[in-house]
Formats: sequence, C-alpha cells, structure tokens
Amino acid sequence: MSRSFLKPAAALFCLAALAGPAIAADDTDATLRAALAGTATPAITMLVMRGGKIAETGVAGVRRNDKPDKAKSDDVWLIGSDAKPITAALIARLADRGVLSWDAPLSQMLPELAPSMRPEYRAVTLVQLLSHRAGLPENLSDMAYFNTFYTDARPPEEQRLAYLARAVAEAPGGPAGTFSYSNTGFLLAAAIAEHATGSTYETLIRNEVFAPLGMTSVGFGITHDGEPIGHHNGKPATLTDANPAVFAPAGNLHMAMRDWAAFCLDQMAGYHGGGKLLKPATYRMMETRLPGAEGGLAWGIRDSLAGRKGPVLMHAGSDGNWYAIVALFPETQDGIIAAANAGEDMGGDKAVKAAMMAVLPGLASATAP
Repeated sequence: MSRSFLKPAAALFCLAALAGPAIAADDTDATLRAALAGTATPAITMLVMRGGKIAETGVAGVRRNDKPDKAKSDDVWLIGSDAKPITAALIARLADRGVLSWDAPLSQMLPELAPSMRPEYRAVTLVQLLSHRAGLPENLSDMAYFNTFYTDARPPEEQRLAYLARAVAEAPGGPAGTFSYSNTGFLLAAAIAEHATGSTYETLIRNEVFAPLGMTSVGFGITHDGEPIGHHNGKPATLTDANPAVFAPAGNLHMAMRDWAAFCLDQMAGYHGGGKLLKPATYRMMETRLPGAEGGLAWGIRDSLAGRKGPVLMHAGSDGNWYAIVALFPETQDGIIAAANAGEDMGGDKAVKAAMMAVLPGLASATAP
C-alpha cells in the first residue's frame, strides 16, 4: 500500500499556524542547522525574498542519511502540493488566451469521461476545480487500482484519463461550492488542458510556465542519483513511497529553490500588475479569496501570519517523504520558500516551520498591536 496516496497533500492547503523554537536569523545556514536540531531530517533549504528580489539562500545537511554528500544550494527538492499554484497558473494562462473557458461544464470539457461521470460533477467548472470547491473526494479510493500506476507503461496523459474515469464515478467528498481539498481536481484540470490543446501537461507546463520564467531545473516525480532524496521511516524513500507520475499536476514536481522563487516572484509581481505570465485580472483571481473557498486559485490566503500583515499566499506540500512550505506577502513582495528531504515522521515539518519562524519577523509589516 502506498503511504503517499494516503497523504499526497500532507499538503495542508492553508497552514493554521507556524510553531518552532526561536532561532537567530542573522546567518541563513546557521539558522537551518539549528532548525534541523532535534529532528531526524537529513537536510533543509530555504530562500528568502525581499522587495521582489532574492535576498538570502541557505542549505544544511546531507542529501541522504546513508551517505555523507552534503546538500548544495543548487540541488533540486520535491515541493509536493506547493506545485498546485504552478498548475493553476498554467490553466490560467491558457484561459487568458481563450484556449480554455473558466465557466464551461466539466462534461463538455472532458466529453470522453462523460459516460462514467456522476451527475454531481457534470456542471463543475475550472474555477471550482482549482479552488477545491468541486465536491470531489481528495483522492481515488481504490488503493489496489492506484498502485497499478507505479508500473503502468502508458504515457502519463493516458494514465490520467484512466485514473479520472474511475474518480468521476465515485461519490462526492462534499457538496459542490464548499471547500473540500482535492488532488483529483487538479488532475482533471490538467486533463482538460490536454484535451483542449492536444499536448501533454508536462509539455504544456514546460512551454507555458517554466520557459517564460527561466525555470530550467524542474523535473517530474522522484529525484535522481546525486540529488537530495526523500526520507521515510528513518531511511531513503523508495519509488512506491512516493506518488506515481500520474500525480504530477497535483504536486509531483522537483526543482531548485531559485526556480521555485522565479515563480513566486512572478506571482507577487502580478499582484501589482507586473507579472510575465498572466493578465493583471487573472493574477487577482488567483490571489483573492473566492466565495466559499479558503483562498483563490490553488493558493490558501490568510490575513496575517505570525504577526506579519497580509494578505499572505500560502501552501504546504508533502508526499510523506519531503516537506515544503511557501508564504508570500504580495503587498511588499516579501516571501519565504523552504523544503526538507523528510516528512512529518522524521520531523521535516518541524524543521521547515522552525526555519520560517526565524525569518518571518523581518518580513512584511507588523500587524497592529
């Protein structure tokens, strides 16, 4: 049984709180070494943005806990469901060009799935899918079927349609229009883009998001030899501890911190009308809380965080073997991204949150006492 499927989002959509020991933030690498203390997490990295620019980067620890190789500043890290805003930006870019429609019903956008689609899903829109308001369950319930995707040799786009044909036949996880976190919704959005363009999600996101922003390090699925690897139960994770390739649109991307920052900086620039990818109104839709949602498109949105004035765009992600967080303050274009190569069972979440708590006091503006 795949653990990762049970918690593919370990992925809190919107962090309720950050907690960790007080750490001096005058030296980023030292901050990260202190954040690792008391955990079994092998390595951690963090990048801080101030005023729309990269201000600080740091890394500490080893790539895997059975070898001495130290993690490097240009290593890639799996960011889990923190990739959902990146998928949402791809869909939004296609909608800006009229390739996709925000208001078209799901049965029309994916007619090949209509025969198996429950009536509750037929009128669902892209806006509902990307804001977790489509009523879909979080994941497919059939674990035995899910596990077949680890050895499925078909192209990922064919696998997604097979997965989704089962998913849209399952009972809703909640009423449409109310918030219910769903990875399936993002797989559906990717399949809709594939149907409309005749191209794969992997090709589309490379051409429409990564290339315009200069994101050259991004890969899909597990990391490779010579890069940090995720950890679970005290040891390096195996292929079946992770999520299979079919899950890429819901959060199965790895990348260097500089490339993740390129996306985040564009999102914050877009808040002020200066982004490269989308129309100004589309950035606002992504970054403004929607009715009945806990955020905008993919983003969780808070009014404040740890005493710093919002709005704050947030997400967290984990496949159980990694843990990553992003918190952006678009008003001031400040932000933090951080990742660890271990999940909650080895303290990856604690290490990442402790590192973020160390630098948050120096970001954005303080809330009124």
